[in-house]
Amino acid sequence: MLKRSLMGAIAALTIALPASAQENYKIGLTGAMTGPAAGTLGPAVEGLRLYIDKLNASGGIDGRKVNLVLQDDSAEPSKAAANVKRLLSQDEVPVLVNASLSSTYAPMLAETKRAGVPVLFMGAVCPKEVLPPNADPLQFCSTGFAQTYDSRAALEYVKSVAKGPVNVGYAAMAIPISRGEIDFAAAEAEKMGFKTVAKEVIPPPTPDYTPFATKIKDAGANWAFSWAPWVTEIRTFEALRRLGWDGQYLTIAHLEAEGELPRVKDPKFYVMGANAFYADGLPIHKEIEAAAKAGGAKYPANQMTEGWLGGLALEAALRKAGWPATKEKIAAAMSDLKVDTKGLRGVPMVWTKDNHFRTQQAYRVYRWDGDKIAILQDWKVYDVGK
Repeated sequence: MLKRSLMGAIAALTIALPASAQENYKIGLTGAMTGPAAGTLGPAVEGLRLYIDKLNASGGIDGRKVNLVLQDDSAEPSKAAANVKRLLSQDEVPVLVNASLSSTYAPMLAETKRAGVPVLFMGAVCPKEVLPPNADPLQFCSTGFAQTYDSRAALEYVKSVAKGPVNVGYAAMAIPISRGEIDFAAAEAEKMGFKTVAKEVIPPPTPDYTPFATKIKDAGANWAFSWAPWVTEIRTFEALRRLGWDGQYLTIAHLEAEGELPRVKDPKFYVMGANAFYADGLPIHKEIEAAAKAGGAKYPANQMTEGWLGGLALEAALRKAGWPATKEKIAAAMSDLKVDTKGLRGVPMVWTKDNHFRTQQAYRVYRWDGDKIAILQDWKVYDVGK
């Protein structure tokens, strides 16, 4: 009798312990926080960190804090693999985030699949395994840009505004994903009646883009399209302008794009993206700016959207999974999730059992217009998988 009473008292004491004395939620991340890819992926990592800091400051999730365990992989596959092994074995995280280059995916996934832990790709390219109708049960992606959908939407925009024949010159970085997307875009463009006059595949790093730009110009392109890392997109454009090319240039908006439009100040330089620019002045933008200022951010707030969206998705998944948040419960929650993007995107982020990318993708087109950034095409929504 005394033993049962003592055990009951201990159980009651455990239940009464404050959340700070109990185990917290955990998220592990491997990302390119240093190295040549840090300028592109570092802001996403910082955005997620600031989101989690803000979440914890407001009480966490039902009184429990969220521990974000960060590991830098410098976009090196071997480091990513070592990071994931540590995060799984030592930190015992039930969900992982990848914010690195696609070259880190295979070694990382080898570990997460073995452990049965779900992975969120954030700020980096979405792997095809998240797409419908056969999404991998443990892979999810919150990144705004997307293979095939980006190019198709971009070319449809060109078709809607072009006057007369369209002769397209393409610029890709010499990496498989960029080259493959440009090949897809060229094939789609031919179906629309456009003519492909040049396809330039530019190796990184390239000190001088002039030879590649010259081929696009001399081929008679009146439009150019690039789906590549920002350095390839912007430097190809600048090289074309230095050569006196006066055509129209459409590219996909990376996190650097908003800051580059007022620098370039060219009305024929268009950027298409899935994330709202801070020039829109949304309340959520002011929230991110305040968090960046309070947290002593290294990067500009307008480059942190991908990290903030990742935070929104992870918080929603953890809340739905409930406590204790096991890897199985988190994966199940992520496979049936609707995330309010607070205006950062034109549509909510919805994941289903068969689709871990999103059920809809929306795009805006921006350019510099005299003294400000202007919207040329407001959100145009595409159904994914249809």
